[in-house]
Amino acid sequence: MDFQLLGPFAARHEGRPVLLGSRRQERCLLAVLLLHAGHSVPTGRLIDLLWDAPPASARATVHTYVGRLRAALRPYEVSVETRHDGYAVERGPHRIDAQEFTELVGHAADTRDPVQRIGHYDRALALWRGPLLADVADDRLRSRLDGGLGELRLSAAERRAEAQLGMGLPERVVADLTPLLQEHPAREHLVATQMTALHRTGRRAEALRLYGRTRALLAADLGIEPSSELHTLHERMLSGDPRLDRPPGPVYAVRVDDQWLPWSTSGHPALEFCNTYAGWGGDRRPGSEWLPGYATFAVWAGHLDLTEHRQTARLREQALRRPDEATAALDEARRFRTDLYACLTDPQDGRAFKAVAAVVEEAAGLSVFTRGEDGLGRWQPSPSAGLRLPLHAVARTAGELLADPRRFTVRTCPAPDCGWLFLDESGRRRWCSLRTCGTRRGCGVS
Repeated sequence: MDFQLLGPFAARHEGRPVLLGSRRQERCLLAVLLLHAGHSVPTGRLIDLLWDAPPASARATVHTYVGRLRAALRPYEVSVETRHDGYAVERGPHRIDAQEFTELVGHAADTRDPVQRIGHYDRALALWRGPLLADVADDRLRSRLDGGLGELRLSAAERRAEAQLGMGLPERVVADLTPLLQEHPAREHLVATQMTALHRTGRRAEALRLYGRTRALLAADLGIEPSSELHTLHERMLSGDPRLDRPPGPVYAVRVDDQWLPWSTSGHPALEFCNTYAGWGGDRRPGSEWLPGYATFAVWAGHLDLTEHRQTARLREQALRRPDEATAALDEARRFRTDLYACLTDPQDGRAFKAVAAVVEEAAGLSVFTRGEDGLGRWQPSPSAGLRLPLHAVARTAGELLADPRRFTVRTCPAPDCGWLFLDESGRRRWCSLRTCGTRRGCGVS
């Protein structure tokens, strides 16, 4: 069973709606038990929540509701148990979106990789379809049932926005926070984050107007001035503080167009694709994920001449129009990168080779043979690949490397915090070039 509480109450089995009682109070009672799944809710507490002025028959009515719910849920192996003077929905294979939301937010807080952290927050916040129990609870009851879910939702949105700003994604922050600010215009941390995002997208005037509206609202409703954090941010914008323009650039990176790309160090595009700012060994450092967004992927492919430069702008425009498709293409590219790294570092890894080969074969099937400006023919990824075109481009060069004897000269930097790949045709190099792992000791420099 799939129970949805973060919005209108719904219950589904294998994707089909299940009717669990026609009475709003029955559905509300079940929702309360689901919010406390695995724990007993006393009958007195249920009565207090279901009625403003409980009738004399309230206890018997609750018992009747529970009996009906048991009958309705029994075919789906969801159990409502009697525990002392109360009832509990037993934990089981059923899914409860409120529970899943809390778990995803916890995973995000424990995740060091910013891309994975944002992914956890995205999935958690996407579970919300409206106010908690929008169709079975009024505002008074909702506030009593919330149990901190509403605050956790706002906090998750703030943490996600901070991670997005750190990865240079202010446009997404503006889009995500605009509806939340309409609901919570006096939440100063939201306002500060949105002001920063607006500033970084070139909308400084809007950011300053947002501050003015917030200051007027705080004065009118609460009789207070903005916090020192918000006031300082406003002053920095007025003074043109350049540190507000963008997050700090990651280590071992170059700026190409408006994107940070890794230094070229390995001698082959397929290896460059696998390498990150902080390598694959040890703890991930801030900025270690060099593919924060689709725009970076498109610019990187053009920068390494894997795709034609004129295609970069077209791909970025398409990504803005079809963000879900761009996200899916980027996620697929990251999975391919992981499989390719495993394939190159362990020639005996048959699973990784098959995964890489599947993408290489698909890219080969969609390749076109064209004549370049130098008059030479070459294979290019077909525009019919759409937003997956950069993936096909890197898959093509990966396939070429795996079919080349040079594949056996690929080495992995052994520094504890590194793991970058490089070609060593001389057979004498031990460490990656340019000390990309960032440690004098790690790269063999005394």
